[in-house]
Amino acid sequence: MCGIAGLIHRGKSTNVGGEMQSMLQSLKHRGPDSTGYALYGDGNTDNYILRFKVGENVKEGSSAKIEDPSVYDSRKEKVNSEILTAGAKIIEEERITPYCFRYVIKCDDDLLELAQKIESVEMTEILSLGKSLELVKDIGDASVVADQYSLNNFNGTHGIGHTRMATESGVDIRSAHPFWGYPFSDVSVVHNGQLTNYWNTRRKLEKIGMRFMSNCDSELIAVYLATKIREEIDL
Repeated sequence: MCGIAGLIHRGKSTNVGGEMQSMLQSLKHRGPDSTGYALYGDGNTDNYILRFKVGENVKEGSSAKIEDPSVYDSRKEKVNSEILTAGAKIIEEERITPYCFRYVIKCDDDLLELAQKIESVEMTEILSLGKSLELVKDIGDASVVADQYSLNNFNGTHGIGHTRMATESGVDIRSAHPFWGYPFSDVSVVHNGQLTNYWNTRRKLEKIGMRFMSNCDSELIAVYLATKIREEIDL
């Protein structure tokens, strides 16, 4: 049992972050473990917005490894180096939590190469990369996550979100929704249900080089869509 919400403002930009927070908080009873937002800004830029994490949010009772926070700084510097190696340029960088970052970058080359280099750094996962999409997810309810990531005043045109009750995989950021359609910009997915052919389909996609970051069956939808986009099939 999970909760899903979404909204679209046609032809105008408004406080979608605050609106999504209100809707998702009302769905807390359907998913108390984690909350995720996929918010779409105006997209009036030639640059890309990169959100990534270099570690997990470790809560009491979690099976995840507790790490020395100093490793986050080391991984972040390695990410910076990989971005430059890929031929991209860091325009802005912001640390949101000890383990999550928001960058504005300029990249004129292949996003796949850039994404692969970034994720070559240990424990690093790109949450989203796009000109309008900003994907944020963490442990806690909608208000906790919105406050932690300052989403209450996020202006944009549309968004989708998810409150999760973990049934098939762990309570951590990587298993939380939404999922990004790696490595294609501005594609995100939420899902409530169970995919009965998850492992068979995942193995087929992994054989052709597709990347999975969790054992959450819903991630399969994002990876499948990315596969079809790569094959130049129109959405």
